[in-house]
Amino acid sequence: MRKDYRLEKRKYIIGGFIILIVAIYLIRLFDLQVCDSRYKEYADSNAFLRKAQYPSRGMMYDRNGELVVYNQPAYDVMMIPRDVQPFDTVDFCRTLNITREQFDKRVSDMKDRRLNPGYSTYTPQKFITHLSAQDYGRLQEKLYRFPGFFIQKRILRQYNHAAAANVLGNIREVSAKDIDRDPYYSSGDYCGDLGVEKSYEEYLRGEKGMEILIRDAHGRIQGRLNDGQNDVPPVSGKNLTLSLDIKLQEYAESLMVNKIGAVVAIEPATGEILCMVSSPTYDPRKLIGRERGANYKELVNDKYKPLFDRALMGAYPPGSTFKPSQGLILRQEDIVTLATTFPCHRGFISGGLRVGCHAHGSPIPLKPALQTSCNAYFCWGLKAMLDGKRSKYGSVANAFETWKKHLVSLGYGYKLGVDLPGESRGFIPNAKFYNKIYGENHWSANTIISIAIGQGEILATPLQIANLCASIANRGWFVTPHVVKAIEDTVMPQELLARRYPTIDRQHFEDVAEGMRMAVTGGTCRLANLPDIEVCGKTGTAQNPHGKDHSAFIGFAPYHDPKIAICVYVENAGFGATFGVPIGSLVMERYLTGKIADNRKYLEQRMLESNTIIYSGVKKH
Repeated sequence: MRKDYRLEKRKYIIGGFIILIVAIYLIRLFDLQVCDSRYKEYADSNAFLRKAQYPSRGMMYDRNGELVVYNQPAYDVMMIPRDVQPFDTVDFCRTLNITREQFDKRVSDMKDRRLNPGYSTYTPQKFITHLSAQDYGRLQEKLYRFPGFFIQKRILRQYNHAAAANVLGNIREVSAKDIDRDPYYSSGDYCGDLGVEKSYEEYLRGEKGMEILIRDAHGRIQGRLNDGQNDVPPVSGKNLTLSLDIKLQEYAESLMVNKIGAVVAIEPATGEILCMVSSPTYDPRKLIGRERGANYKELVNDKYKPLFDRALMGAYPPGSTFKPSQGLILRQEDIVTLATTFPCHRGFISGGLRVGCHAHGSPIPLKPALQTSCNAYFCWGLKAMLDGKRSKYGSVANAFETWKKHLVSLGYGYKLGVDLPGESRGFIPNAKFYNKIYGENHWSANTIISIAIGQGEILATPLQIANLCASIANRGWFVTPHVVKAIEDTVMPQELLARRYPTIDRQHFEDVAEGMRMAVTGGTCRLANLPDIEVCGKTGTAQNPHGKDHSAFIGFAPYHDPKIAICVYVENAGFGATFGVPIGSLVMERYLTGKIADNRKYLEQRMLESNTIIYSGVKKH
């Protein structure tokens, strides 16, 4: 009989399919029993209850050792759905001071995987957060009546001062994205939100511990596994010492009440931020506890935007506070000498272009130009660099890029790298920016002359402006501004401690510093002249097309041994000498002497009582 090879092949094919199916089943069983831990967890949950032990979050102190942020205990009501047995819901609701409708909604929200992606009947679920001490005491006495429920101790932040809200930040419950991004977190945990709480989260949060409890067949707790030998103790977070002087912070905030703007004060030698005010501000204690959600919504809807950190994020035209940087560039590029003078006939006049200025002597050299805040001098200087040095730079665009390079080295145009989230870079245009607007080789100094006096397209943050002042105070270097001075048992990141050197020679900083000293002794900053302290300063009046001009001021003191450099920026407040100078000089005086002299009390009182919000275009509540 003839052999059928087709049947012979079919036998192998069928056998191969059977082997493949068996292999798939074996792989799947191996995955379920060995690789996938869920079923083991479900089995273990019948015998064990793993309770997370939350560490104490690191505390914060100011530069003088005063406690600023600390912890207080809070209690969450947790439940394991599969362990819940019939109970008296009326008694339960009465104990927790909630309604039956609120009870049903909380259970419904818990089971909604859109709101609670980590929901499982086998794992602890959050039912109520931030139980008051009174509610906690009542529930603790009756807890045995409510099987499946237990109390989880947590940590809430508390603040000793109603100040520095934007700097300190706050904590919030983690989102699904936070959990996906970092396996440390689980549903119901808290993490830093804004400010130092966010940027130093990994130092502050510590490490969670674990308590393992034994359960009987009815789910009742019988004690700790191996008398606690298998427990993992939590590790407390690291304490932080801030560079802030909290008393100075409170004082600066009081001067900025009913004003929109910012104050930034830096210790020049270290880059440590002494105070950082964004106004209007808010009490950081509003964002803790069970009312956090409602208060946060109120702050978000506030027309004055208190959650917007103007010191870090506000991009403003620097106005005449920009002129010292222009003087530095003109001297570095040999565009002017100390003897070079430019005319000022109530302003800069070139062809049909005019940039106004106030009355003063003419012609005028660099230092008196800084003293009197002459617009014409710096306009003529920029024109000489961009239009008058073709042999040196080859083109207007090349000259402009050189100008920008120096500005970037001074800390403008890019983020400084402060140890806080949300920093803005400001804006310094480049040649491509103007080529796109006007066309290549179709623009000159006259086209963009407003940038010479910190107007036009120039934008900077108060932090960047204060940092420029610190660079002048140091005569040619700065340290990246930062708000954390020390981390417990940890070396500070070196990028926050290293000196950074601009592309300007030291002697030119000396010249500009002298011009700023002259502005205080006999120029636009006379209100900053203190009898026992040599103050250097520069006013700024930034034009505002949307309303009243902005008032700005930069200054440092003492002249020969600087301890503080400051920037004040008050929106819609008029001339720099009207609000910028008084506030800046008062903050410096308070920091350096600890008090305000009697003959300057009137100035302090005027700043405390003044209201410039009325000129902002935003209706006052």
